[in-house]
Amino acid sequence: MSMKYRTEAINRDGGDGVAQIPDGLTVTVSSPLNPRRDPSGTNPEQLLALAWSTCLNATAQAVVARRSRTAVRVEVELHHASEGSGYEFHVDAFLSVEGASMEEAQRVMDAAHARCPVSKLIGGAATVAVHAEEWAAVGR
Repeated sequence: MSMKYRTEAINRDGGDGVAQIPDGLTVTVSSPLNPRRDPSGTNPEQLLALAWSTCLNATAQAVVARRSRTAVRVEVELHHASEGSGYEFHVDAFLSVEGASMEEAQRVMDAAHARCPVSKLIGGAATVAVHAEEWAAVGR
């Protein structure tokens, strides 16, 4: 397989500090579990929501061939791990397609979820789900 794109990120500070793309974006990070957290910082939950909503919606746009507007909303929750120690993400993605029925929107979601690289990465997890949603709920 030929590589189409490559990037890397570096974090030397853990949950509070900065993460960066060498010669690019620097992001202030702040753990939601830290009671003294920097409210201007972002966290892995937000970054996951941004990454998946962007990837899934771009893929949905390819599926509908830009004939309809689409919108994706991703919710990420942090829970104590159901097995073992630590935490786990519970993630739900909601796709709406302007002017489409719920059945049509679900077909677009299923196709986009099957193609989206982030979906391929996290899609097999028991705590990840995808849903169709009415346009008024997420698309604005």
